[in-house]
Amino acid sequence: MGHIHQINISKGGVPKLPVFEAEVKFGGIAGDKQKDKRYHGGPERAICLFSIDVINELKTNGHPIYPGSTGENFTISIQNYHLLVLDTKIKIGSEVIIQITSYAAPCKTIRSSFKDEWFNCISQKLFPGQSRLYARVIKEGVVKEGDSIEIIL
Repeated sequence: MGHIHQINISKGGVPKLPVFEAEVKFGGIAGDKQKDKRYHGGPERAICLFSIDVINELKTNGHPIYPGSTGENFTISIQNYHLLVLDTKIKIGSEVIIQITSYAAPCKTIRSSFKDEWFNCISQKLFPGQSRLYARVIKEGVVKEGDSIEIIL
């Protein structure tokens, strides 16, 4: 159904930088940190996902966005990204299973990724299907760039 385009981590804040593989734990990706735990991280927001197709469309429209610049852990390539909704379970590679828990609200921290700093162009409320997604980890494991993504029931 799709694949991991890029895995991204940081020591806190954005951009998150690419790594080839990562250990996915219940609390998030090993080695990845968030600056503001009130809004990011924790078991219900352990993983942040974003679509490479949405990123490419935004780039075409003049935004200086790139994979990892908005703080996503997994930049994914999947058909019909906009159909990923709350409670959807996703298997990544042969081990990891995550479940979508919420839409990630855009904030001023990622404003440099957008033309005229208009970060609300990835707001789920304003532009459904263009938002980053948060997920909890159901099954831990290791993921690699290029691993398959499959929606499971």
